[in-house]
Amino acid sequence: MPPLFLLARHAQSQLNLERRINGDPSVPVALTDEGRENAALLGLQVRHLPLDLCVHTRFGRTRETARIALEGREIPFREEPLLDDIDIGDLEGSSIDDYHAWKDKHTRADPFPGGESLVDAAHRYARGFRALLGLDAGTVLVVCHEIPIRYALNAAGGSDSLDGPVHSIPNAAPFAFDGDELARAAARVDDLA
Repeated sequence: MPPLFLLARHAQSQLNLERRINGDPSVPVALTDEGRENAALLGLQVRHLPLDLCVHTRFGRTRETARIALEGREIPFREEPLLDDIDIGDLEGSSIDDYHAWKDKHTRADPFPGGESLVDAAHRYARGFRALLGLDAGTVLVVCHEIPIRYALNAAGGSDSLDGPVHSIPNAAPFAFDGDELARAAARVDDLA
């Protein structure tokens, strides 16, 4: 059976609610009550799938989402830093509006002050998708962040932009990719970055 990857953004976090950004996995960010409900619903959506593995990033919100979603199931977990959220450096904790204002004045190749560029993050995500393809697992739940999922969806769909037409990714909603589609997404992300 070909591999199947279910990519899901983490459940709603406190910073989502506050409209602030976090790109440092060492900063603790809890899920909200609604987020814990999101994670439980994700668990219901995947409960009948024979999951072989759950991959999450170094961020606590992805690990907590996965733990709640898979509660009561004997599924191994694996951490994958290549799918971490973008390192926004000195903008850590800033508002979403401040983040967008900075982005509007810079190119995708410009690194965030003290962080990484969107181009570098895109290439990292492509490497992360390839790392998933190298796993010895049939069906994998991948709990990560909005941007890698957006990039994968747009790239796999043949878009000429990593940021569209899909831009907003809901919390804790699974998006399915077979191995061929994820490989195409990785290649296209590299091309578009």
